[in-house]
Amino acid sequence: MGRHRSAPLGRIVRSALIVLAVGAVATLLVVGVRALIDPPGAQPERPASTATALARPSEARVPTVRIECVADVCPTVTVRVPGGDVLQHREMSGGEEVSYFEPELDVVLGDAGTVRVTENGSPRAPKEKGTRESFTVRGPGG
Repeated sequence: MGRHRSAPLGRIVRSALIVLAVGAVATLLVVGVRALIDPPGAQPERPASTATALARPSEARVPTVRIECVADVCPTVTVRVPGGDVLQHREMSGGEEVSYFEPELDVVLGDAGTVRVTENGSPRAPKEKGTRESFTVRGPGG
């Protein structure tokens, strides 16, 4: 009689262990996949168009143009190689900055008063908010 009652209890324990094991495997899979997608300590992903130098300060190059959004949202900022690739054509978020190192660049700012621009390491004169501006920047050797 005692043996008859322990059989269902044994099945319940085995079922609980199987459920725990399946849960543990699923948790490990989720953690593993997330670690592959976003490794711990990784830098936040930057847009593919960002050409920021990742050199040590002593080796750092000065960008041809650096644009920093100083408003909550900066209307469309377009950066392109003259007669070539469009490197950026989008709005920027507050605090976001991009740097480009190509020898020559065409820049169009939807609202020049919302960004801070540096050309070859020198700040560009600020503009009034609401002003659309376009200009070409040549690198030091250009």
